[in-house]
Amino acid sequence: MAPHRVSRFRPARWLPGGHLQTLFSPLLRRPPQLQRERERLTLADGDFLDLDWFGPDNPEQPCVILLHGLTGSSSSLYILGQQRQLAALGWRSVAVNWRGCSGEPNHSARAYHSGASDDLAEVVNHVLLRYPGRALAAAGFSLGGNVLLKYLGECGEDCPLGAAVAVSVPFRLDECADRLQEGFSRVYQSRFIRDMLAYVSNKKRLFQHQGWHSEHARLDALGSMDGMDTFWDFDGRITAPLHGYASAEDYYRRCSSRFFLGRIQRPCLLIQAFNDPFVYPRSLPQLDELGPRTEFELHQRGGHVGFVEGPLWRPGYYLERRIPAWLTAQLGATGRSA
Repeated sequence: MAPHRVSRFRPARWLPGGHLQTLFSPLLRRPPQLQRERERLTLADGDFLDLDWFGPDNPEQPCVILLHGLTGSSSSLYILGQQRQLAALGWRSVAVNWRGCSGEPNHSARAYHSGASDDLAEVVNHVLLRYPGRALAAAGFSLGGNVLLKYLGECGEDCPLGAAVAVSVPFRLDECADRLQEGFSRVYQSRFIRDMLAYVSNKKRLFQHQGWHSEHARLDALGSMDGMDTFWDFDGRITAPLHGYASAEDYYRRCSSRFFLGRIQRPCLLIQAFNDPFVYPRSLPQLDELGPRTEFELHQRGGHVGFVEGPLWRPGYYLERRIPAWLTAQLGATGRSA
């Protein structure tokens, strides 16, 4: 069993089990209403990412980059909730929409995936140029957490982030793909596969309509999308060939964040639940795999990006108090590295 550090999270008794913790917020929570500023970032390859900014623009306070999970967006409830809480501290935040996740298909055959740390690097550099000298942190959820940890490991001592948090991370992508084929977790898998196939189909229609023949040909070369029922199918037939990996196995091996953890040199907090229905307990890292400044907070309950607490009539969201509090301890109220 992986090491764990216990914090003051008391899971809601009325949400027993990992599935109820996972499903409560996306199904029943009322979305926070935020008036955000959207910016389109043009990437080096000519494609784009849409960024949604929120919070006071105080140069003395930190800025936090927020990264959503698979088939999510900057409008995912856990992102909106974090932006609201960070703004209450007087902090600025920017929620990244991965390629094609902002409501408009991206302009390249290339998609987003669990190893897209190059896209994250462009976002970080963009924010640094926009806010020179300001302390910068990041928080990633699920797929976004995997991308963030990979980026941190790749950067090592040269990482420009002052601190980072990763929540409900699929540390081993191959084992996560297996886990989602078991029991009720197959319901999540079915929804993810359906949404990802729609993501590809929508782009094919756009490319054909716009006359973008080369990009359309790249997607067309992938062949029929029939008979894709699992992540192994999708990643083997779509993700791997589209992004230069030899196979699903090669993609999983080269992009699983567990293999990058030991190289992380910045303060980093991992928050995970033992009953996460996406992740096997055996996929969780051991103490000797972690970087010297990494804290691993493992809870028995909490589900996947759930961590709901409090009574039924007034539910609370642990991540929205824990992440800002931890980042404050690392960066300090003045926005300087602690």
